[in-house]
Amino acid sequence: QVQLVESGGGSVQAGDSLRLSCVASGGSLRNYAVGWFRQGPGKEREFVTALTLSGGTVYGASMKGRFTISTDNAKNTVYLEMNDLKPEDTAVYYCAGGRPPAGSLVYSYAYDFWGQGTQVTVSS
Repeated sequence: QVQLVESGGGSVQAGDSLRLSCVASGGSLRNYAVGWFRQGPGKEREFVTALTLSGGTVYGASMKGRFTISTDNAKNTVYLEMNDLKPEDTAVYYCAGGRPPAGSLVYSYAYDFWGQGTQVTVSS
């Protein structure tokens, strides 16, 4: 079973940037689609972005242009670069992997394994 560990979260000011990492063990991320989700206080889990099996990218509407997903296959790691952070970006950020059916990348239920999450707090 693939295990994921996120890191890179923290407390920042509005307008700052952060880069989150998702390191995999027990299997290669090249064999899976990888997604980032977030869950803010009192909110449902929300799709952020995903890297498809073919290397394509999908972004949530409010993240496009500010967030970038990328991968380093040699390190078996997927990154989430977040720029121009806003207080509404405050959440626990999770990475997830799996083989979601076509059209299901944005749904958390379509992923098979998850990390424990990393907290991002953005103050105004």
